[in-house]
Amino acid sequence: MLDRSPVRRDGGTARALRDTVAFAAGVERLGYHRFWVSEHHGVPGVAGSAPTVLAAAVAGATGRIRVGTGGVMLPNHRPLVVAEQFGVLEALYPGRIDMGLGRSVGFTAGVREALGQGKEAADDFGAQVRELLGFFAGEHPGAHAYPAEGLRVPPFLLATGSGADLAAEFGLPLVIAPVRGERALAEAVTRYRDGFRPGAWASEPYVVVSSAIAVADTAADARRLLVSEAWATVYSRSHGVFPPLSPPAEVLALPMTDRERRRLEETLDSQISGTPTEVADRLGAVIAAAGADEVLVTTATYDQSARLDSLARLADLPALV
Repeated sequence: MLDRSPVRRDGGTARALRDTVAFAAGVERLGYHRFWVSEHHGVPGVAGSAPTVLAAAVAGATGRIRVGTGGVMLPNHRPLVVAEQFGVLEALYPGRIDMGLGRSVGFTAGVREALGQGKEAADDFGAQVRELLGFFAGEHPGAHAYPAEGLRVPPFLLATGSGADLAAEFGLPLVIAPVRGERALAEAVTRYRDGFRPGAWASEPYVVVSSAIAVADTAADARRLLVSEAWATVYSRSHGVFPPLSPPAEVLALPMTDRERRRLEETLDSQISGTPTEVADRLGAVIAAAGADEVLVTTATYDQSARLDSLARLADLPALV
C-alpha cells in the first residue's frame, strides 16, 4: 500500500499525516506486506513532504509490516544524506525498511528553485543511484554514511518505461505503473527482465506493478471511491494545483469543461475498480501481462473507512492469494 498523505477538505496537513499513521496500522491488521509513503514538495493537497520522517512514525506505530518510501526523489537530495536517513531507519527497525527511489524533481519552478535543483537534475539519476548504493557498500573512502554502511536496506527503483532499463542495469527490483497501457507495461517489463544484471542487491528480476484499485459491492460504488483523487489529479493538470480531496458526490456535481470531464473519465478508466469478480479479472490480467511479483495499491479516497473496506475485499481476491 502506498499512501501519499492527501489532505481532505474537512482536515488539514497535520490531520492528513496522523491519518496516514493510523491508516498504516489498519492496513497491517488486514495482512498487507508493505506500507510506503511518498515525497511531494509545495503541493497544497498533499502533506507527505518528508518521507523518511513519516516512515519512522509509521514504523513506530506498527509491528510487522514493512515500511518504506514510494519514493524518495533522489534528485532533490544528496545521496550521502539519503543513505544516512535510511541507515537510521534500518537501525531502529531492523528488517522492516524498504528504500524506494524515484527521479522526479520539484512540481513547480518555484519549488525547484527552493530545492536548488533544475529539471536537468533528473538526468543524473543513474549516477545518484550508484553513489547512494555505494555508501551502503562502503565504497566512498572519503565519506562514511553511518549507520548505513554495511546495512542491507532493499532498494526499489520507481520507473516509467525508460526507467525499467536503469533498474535492469543496476540489478534492482522495479516498481512500474501501467500508465501507458498494458501493452507498453509488458514491453517495459520484458526489457527489464531481458537486460537484468544480477548483483549485490538482487539475484533475479522482481516486478512490482502499481495502480489505484477499488473494490465494492457494485461497479458504480467502486468507481465512485476513486473519483475524489482522480478529480484532484485532473484539476492539477489544468490549474497547476492539487486540491484537497472532496466527497465524490460534490466532485461529480461540479461544473466541468468538456475537456475536464473527458480527462476525469479517462483517468478513472485507466484505474482498476469494480466488484470482487471484476477486479480479480482485470487485476489478474495486469499481473499476467507484467509477470508481476507484487502489486502496490495507490488508492486514496475521501472516506478512510471506505478505503479500508475496499482493501479488505482486495486482500481476499484469488488473484492475490
